[in-house]
Amino acid sequence: MEGWQDDWSKALETVANEFEQFFQNVGREISEFTDNLIEFSEEIADEMEQAIIPKLDQIDYQMTEWLDPLLQAILGVEATIDRAVEPVTHTVEPWLNQHPVCIGCRHYHGQMYSGNLLICAMHPYGVDEGAETCSDKELVSWSFPSANQHDSFDQN
Repeated sequence: MEGWQDDWSKALETVANEFEQFFQNVGREISEFTDNLIEFSEEIADEMEQAIIPKLDQIDYQMTEWLDPLLQAILGVEATIDRAVEPVTHTVEPWLNQHPVCIGCRHYHGQMYSGNLLICAMHPYGVDEGAETCSDKELVSWSFPSANQHDSFDQN
């Protein structure tokens, strides 16, 4: 009876060795296939890069050639508009030595129009020279909404 157990043990050992050899061969072939696939993918990527990048560079160059004059024109027009409206939009803050009475007045305008400074509607050229007060002066008041006012806005 012991003979069949030895035969059975040898048969199982042979099957196990053949399975081991099979899986080693499969693993080796999968590894080779993966290496070949990676190499093939790298070659394809290199070929695509060599074919596409010059075209993209050419498109970039052409777009720059087309858009650069347009951008320069836009910037030139913007600069021209800025220079043209500067006399209209130029604001002068009241200085202590020029219009000291106007400092802090809510009516102060201080913009240049065609080279002429408009101080305010009540006194276009400012108060009389040497005057220390202005009967029309109203101080700028900065107030922040109180908590109650803020809540009333949220409810609307």
